[in-house]
Amino acid sequence: MLILRRKKNESLLIGGNIRITVIECAADGVRLAIDAPKQISILREELSEAEQTNKRSLTPNKDSVWVLQSFLQHKKDK
Repeated sequence: MLILRRKKNESLLIGGNIRITVIECAADGVRLAIDAPKQISILREELSEAEQTNKRSLTPNKDSVWVLQSFLQHKKDK
């Protein structure tokens, strides 16, 4: 991990096509401007984590499927 210190209106470059500029520094956070090609996805980390959690919750685990299958089979046998 690289740690840099930047002041208001200073930028950093990632590769040759991504520029991140500090727009504002305040006690409650920092505002950044990101200039990148449209094909590069830029997403806040907490939204990415929520998206991954949602995808995992949509995929049933094997134990749940087995329990449901057993329950349905037991009900069918009655």
